[in-house]
Amino acid sequence: MAFLQIRIHIIKVLFCNSLKFVLFVAIAFPLALAAQTTTIIPLPKSFAKTDGTFQINGNTIVGMNSDSLLPLANYLQTELQKTNGLLIAVDPNEVKALIDLQLVKDDKVSGAYSLKIEPNKITIISSGREGVFYGIISLLQMIKKLPDHSLNLPTCEITDAPRYQWRGFMLDESRHFFGKQKVKQLLNWMAYYKLNRLHWHLTDVDAWRIEIKKYPKLTQIGSIGNHTDSLAEAKFYTHEDIKEIVAYAQQRFVTIIPEIDMPGHATAANRAYPEYSGGSVTKYPNFTFDPANEKTYQFLADILKETNALFPSQMMHLGGDEVAFGIQAWAGRPAITEMMAKNKFTSLSDLEHYFFRRMADTVLRLNSKLLCWDEAVETDLPADKTIIFWWRQNFPSSLKLALQKNYQVVLCPRLPLYFDFVQDKDNVSGRKWSNTYFNSVSDVYNFPDKQMPADQLQSNLIIGIQANLWTETVGSEKRLDYMIFPRLAALSEAAWTDSAAKDERSFNERLRSDLPLYDKDGIYYYNPYSRLLHPEAIDFAPGIIKSLVRFKHHHHGYRSARHSRFKENRGIQHAPKHRIKIKKKKKNNKLL
Repeated sequence: MAFLQIRIHIIKVLFCNSLKFVLFVAIAFPLALAAQTTTIIPLPKSFAKTDGTFQINGNTIVGMNSDSLLPLANYLQTELQKTNGLLIAVDPNEVKALIDLQLVKDDKVSGAYSLKIEPNKITIISSGREGVFYGIISLLQMIKKLPDHSLNLPTCEITDAPRYQWRGFMLDESRHFFGKQKVKQLLNWMAYYKLNRLHWHLTDVDAWRIEIKKYPKLTQIGSIGNHTDSLAEAKFYTHEDIKEIVAYAQQRFVTIIPEIDMPGHATAANRAYPEYSGGSVTKYPNFTFDPANEKTYQFLADILKETNALFPSQMMHLGGDEVAFGIQAWAGRPAITEMMAKNKFTSLSDLEHYFFRRMADTVLRLNSKLLCWDEAVETDLPADKTIIFWWRQNFPSSLKLALQKNYQVVLCPRLPLYFDFVQDKDNVSGRKWSNTYFNSVSDVYNFPDKQMPADQLQSNLIIGIQANLWTETVGSEKRLDYMIFPRLAALSEAAWTDSAAKDERSFNERLRSDLPLYDKDGIYYYNPYSRLLHPEAIDFAPGIIKSLVRFKHHHHGYRSARHSRFKENRGIQHAPKHRIKIKKKKKNNKLL
């Protein structure tokens, strides 16, 4: 009996000690883990918290070891004043610096940096100005997320570098126009999230949005209307607007790439200059440029030359997609029949490729790189001067062919990187793929590693990822915000952070601390943690549209219309672009 009591006592002691150990681990481990975490998005490659704090105050001086860093010091000074109302000094004399910006020589990738916060000094080091800027962004993120009225930064050491060099976002302003101030706000947030490419879709069926001085009717006529109102006032960007926006982007290390779509999606241009139209087919009037009219090539070359001069990116996106929608308008036209016979073309696709190669040569003669959608992979373009944008996730063969041809590739598949898709199963305005699939914050965050083969992602030809927002259902700034945020944050971590370092649970905690910053900036965002706080922003009531024509494409079966395709949502098919539009008509000078 005594022996039994001794055994029971031993078991109780062991159980109690084990329970204490479990409780200790349960409490201490998360605290220890939290001590090593950061609020920065995208998650840095390495973050180590140290003991101490650095206080930012009126005596803080920003210095540098190179005069080329002076604009970056001024940027930090300005942002701190906007955020905290504190004006700190900038002094090129590095000796006085409490925040020291340093350029050094090393072989790290572009954008890499280190940030060290000590009790008496902050040091940001990189081999390039871009990396120094990203160090400043990380510092500003930490400052903006400090408790109210606190300027005491916890000390830490960060070593960081981007996974991809192309971290992009595309904004379509042909269908609906948002203007200079909204684009600048978007650029601010792109910089905040270390995104570095803005693909600007400025021309399409609905409207032409860039001033071309040699052809004034492009904006006098072509910029009238939008996707939902063909009578909307003319809106476009002047040369001065574009120069201002480009300079603003450059200060934030965002490169802007214009898209002038051709040979399809040309309706707005052809409205202004019908002599260059390739003809009409049912549902796609004046959709293409005329490939048999020699003056068409000079017309477009003039446009590209004037556009190229406005954008220092030395990159030009020519579209090249969905020409099939309007290509049958070429069939049977005498000039085109003669041209095909002369060049021994056997199909209209041969003529399409001829057109695209000629315009590609124009871009290359301007010393710019050629960018195009993945349909152009069928065209023989110079591999070392071409970037393919793979958007058709249901056409993996296009990506495979692009890599086989040694094209550089930007991944931007509709699933999950089209931000005109809804982000919640209960959203009613926007798109779903096959009436089922949508693009949640989580889907964006986990791209590309959970969606694509690992061996493909190892290719050095894949230079980055990009999200695209087509604006058929986006007519207001409120809805624009709702469709972009917070998926833009998820995009940034997908593009920047190595797959092995990504942690979705950590990301969600860090994202929560960004929501108050969205509020301060007047951003109306989708709240994944409390959806009722921000109900869905809807600009246009979903309409019931009958399925129109679908197009066969080799063995892949039927496909539906591009970028929007058939906009299916809960069995309701919303009008895809270039198909049926709801037009507002004037009666007695009032809109109905």
